[in-house]
Amino acid sequence: METPLHTVDLIRKKRDSGALSPREIEFLVAGAAKESIPLEQLSAWLMASWLNGLTLDEVRALTVAMRDSGEKFDPSGLGKIAVDKHSTGGVGDKTSFLVAPIAAACGVAVPMISGRALGHTGGTLDKLESIPGYRTALSLAEFESVLRKCGASIVSQTPKLVPADRVLYALRDHTATVENAGLICASILSKKLAAGLNALVLDVKTGSGAFLRKREDSEFLAALMVATAEAAGTRTVALLTDMDQPLGRTAGNWIEVAECFDLLRGQRPYESEDLRALSVTLAGWMIHLGNKAAAIQEAEKLAEQALVNGSALAIFLKMVEAQGGDLRVFDNPAAAHKPAAMRVLKAWESGYIAAMDTMEIGWAVQRTGAGREKAGEPVDPHAGIVFHARRGARIEQGQPLATLYGTSEAHLDEAETLFKAAIRFSHEAPAAVPLIGKIFTRKNAEVFLARG
Repeated sequence: METPLHTVDLIRKKRDSGALSPREIEFLVAGAAKESIPLEQLSAWLMASWLNGLTLDEVRALTVAMRDSGEKFDPSGLGKIAVDKHSTGGVGDKTSFLVAPIAAACGVAVPMISGRALGHTGGTLDKLESIPGYRTALSLAEFESVLRKCGASIVSQTPKLVPADRVLYALRDHTATVENAGLICASILSKKLAAGLNALVLDVKTGSGAFLRKREDSEFLAALMVATAEAAGTRTVALLTDMDQPLGRTAGNWIEVAECFDLLRGQRPYESEDLRALSVTLAGWMIHLGNKAAAIQEAEKLAEQALVNGSALAIFLKMVEAQGGDLRVFDNPAAAHKPAAMRVLKAWESGYIAAMDTMEIGWAVQRTGAGREKAGEPVDPHAGIVFHARRGARIEQGQPLATLYGTSEAHLDEAETLFKAAIRFSHEAPAAVPLIGKIFTRKNAEVFLARG
């Protein structure tokens, strides 16, 4: 007979740098899912794990236990290969609204389970809910129905899908235990694997706006997630991408949806070119892993075609309508934007934009009213920031840098202070940074982790 487990013993073991067994981790995860372990004890275990780290075996056990903590979705009846994309979070990161319809237009099923704003980053669900009527809380039956009709669906977790993560995710946000590679990996992958995915494309951010700002930490997270997902039977690739500046020209809720809508209908503003390029590449990998193209180069061409010929736009609108969204809002997206307060920020000196502290910009966006202080708080769908200049741009004093949209003038005051502190000017142009860095597949991820 196995020895009974006690939560305090497991907290003490992890506090003292011990590694928990799969059985011990399953016990903690079940306690989180069933709410039988007090939140203060789960918080203590999270902090001990954050301070001492998780072994590779612990991460894999935690991921699988969380995946299996509730009901799961089975996409096999769709008759298509199920592929998804997930980003580790950034500022202005809105690629989901492009890659999901692009990949679906190329013949793969995209069952996308997304999250809400966390810390300084925006939430995919909050952005989608800025579309009047759009429903993110679908049952698994409704989720499957939309996928059959549209090929793509972006929804929230159901109450019974990965319930352990719902509890632990909120606790991490409230206990300053977000920035841990093992906990991030298990949280992300448990939701994705519970969707029954055949393949997964990961967008792992690095730089000042990422949860893990150091490149070596981001590389470790990317390799860890690829190896963990592959061990669970899901083909996975991870792209390391730049977050030393916001992605695209907007950060907020409705304004991000409107930016993506412009790209879907064929517009190509310079300030959105990085968003467009990254989305085509991510969608290309989804198409390639979905066996719709033998090589990534061919897959990216298919993704580009879906964006240019309007088929991705048709899928996006069909998905929005199927989930209750009012399509009339897209007749005039600019008119649908109704912020309570607006302010144009002008450059206070001349020079090149040498650096942008993207995390501070993310907090500025949050302070406009676009984000939340606590789980469950409402967000302002019309708050956010539009960027008029990119890193490396030459700016003259008095030239517009950004437009702030807020819930009130008071919201804009705090956002302006944070934004100004995040911008650094220089007399010389900064070195260019590639948008996409290292790419991890199963083989090189395992080699990377083996090196320690």
